[in-house]
Amino acid sequence: MAVPVGAGPLDAVIVGGGVIGLSAAWRAAARGLRVAVVDPEPVSHASRAAAGMLAPVTEAHYGEEELLALNLAAARRYPSFVGELEEATGQDTGYRECGTLAVALDADDRAVLQDLHAFQTKLGLAAEWLTGRECRRLEPMLAPIVRGGLLVAGDHQIDNRRLGAALLAALDRQGVPLHRVRAAELLVRGDRASGVRLADGTELAAGQVVLAAGCWSNRLPGVPPEALPPVRPVKGQILRLRVPEAYAPFLSRTVRGVTKGSHVYLVPRADGELVVGATAEELGYDTQVTAGGVYELLRDAHELVPGITELPLVETTAALRPGSPDNAPMIGQTVLPGLIVATGHHRNGILLTPVTADAVAELLATGEPPEVVRPFTPRRFTSARAGGPGRVVAE
Repeated sequence: MAVPVGAGPLDAVIVGGGVIGLSAAWRAAARGLRVAVVDPEPVSHASRAAAGMLAPVTEAHYGEEELLALNLAAARRYPSFVGELEEATGQDTGYRECGTLAVALDADDRAVLQDLHAFQTKLGLAAEWLTGRECRRLEPMLAPIVRGGLLVAGDHQIDNRRLGAALLAALDRQGVPLHRVRAAELLVRGDRASGVRLADGTELAAGQVVLAAGCWSNRLPGVPPEALPPVRPVKGQILRLRVPEAYAPFLSRTVRGVTKGSHVYLVPRADGELVVGATAEELGYDTQVTAGGVYELLRDAHELVPGITELPLVETTAALRPGSPDNAPMIGQTVLPGLIVATGHHRNGILLTPVTADAVAELLATGEPPEVVRPFTPRRFTSARAGGPGRVVAE
């Protein structure tokens, strides 16, 4: 049965109620578009499990200069984005401009960090090299064996769970419908996406459809194969601990490090929560928390900050990041007219929320993507598969 919302069809229906989908709906509604969101469990999965790091400089990688530019643009947008959201809802998002400290435990790790610092310097990024003693002066809980580190004052954090709650509140205040039902099928009429059918049989007619369902974005029936985004699940296990008042302040900024080849980070919240993560496992859609995953995270975190073993462990979670063949997001119009995707954000989903939301709203309103997201069109994979001029990627 077709059930239009209000008078006539929607301008857009957004499939996926993580922070990407919710923020896109919020920005689109702010531009006067009539939108609805479809998700049986909004702000769950990766959006809930994430650590909320906003670290474009610390996470800069060789060969990912285009992604770095997008990440930096998102970081610059964050203060105004959260300012608008907090003003609209009266809710605190936990945004903290606290900086990030990446540390090395041995000579090999130190050499890797120094190479990263040289790369950052070449790109004009702000990062300061510190000795081990200087690192421990900033963070006294660090292990005495720390050999050096990089202080990136501009890499911050946000409480992703508070961010999700604020976005839900913002949509409620705007009157944006949130259908807590599974999207069962994309509707296509006249070779154009025209809405979605929900699992309860409801049909939402819309001028455009946005696929923002994370690693499930390629599993919606009705999407033509050539328009499916090549997204895959990347499992991440993550821990949450509590810092008792007697131990506060435990850490004053995000601390990252590499131990025995494994990356680990510790993100301290203002309310005393300490987030420790995260594994990266290619295990399909498995979301089990394993003893091995918890052990490895605690072992590696203990190498960096020995005192962590004194803290209560309050939560263990496993969720699925949406990965893409080149580890960069897919934001833009697909080969099917009327179908937009916003997925594949992998480890940068929370960071890229503001710039993705703005881009999707712009696409819905004008049909044209902002310049900053043009390199991340999903058509780069379609063209490559068809033998055209798209980016060559490893499948």
